[in-house]
Amino acid sequence: MSIIQNKKAFHEYFIEDRFEAGLMLEGWEVKAIRAGRANLKEAYIIVKDGALYLFGSHISPLLNASSHIVPDPTRTRKLLLHKHEIEKIIGKAQRAGYTIMPLDMHYKGSRVKLDIGLAKGKKEHDKRATEKEREHKREAAQAMKKERR
Repeated sequence: MSIIQNKKAFHEYFIEDRFEAGLMLEGWEVKAIRAGRANLKEAYIIVKDGALYLFGSHISPLLNASSHIVPDPTRTRKLLLHKHEIEKIIGKAQRAGYTIMPLDMHYKGSRVKLDIGLAKGKKEHDKRATEKEREHKREAAQAMKKERR
């Protein structure tokens, strides 16, 4: 079940490869995510000391979630992946010039997971072509809907 998607990533990048990563979250963050207070719009993933970190995501704290800590809504969160997946992602990002983007935050059982993707930037004409293709699909779906009536 999807919690939030990063639509900006699909608009501005070609997604070449996808991985599912766990997130190291605190208790107040999980409660806020369940309440739908997460945002991935300006988020990106950085590599530091052989590990991947989610940077720039915003999780707004609930007022009644915790009284003994001071929540930081934009703190850097570590991503949990297998060692061979981390090496593959870092290698492609360094050699082939890919960008590592957060795509989708979702539940898997009771855990919160993050889909990340290796992405290449789109040029302006690519963005227009994608928009035209999406518009054609929408028009075809509307025509099929009218035809069924």
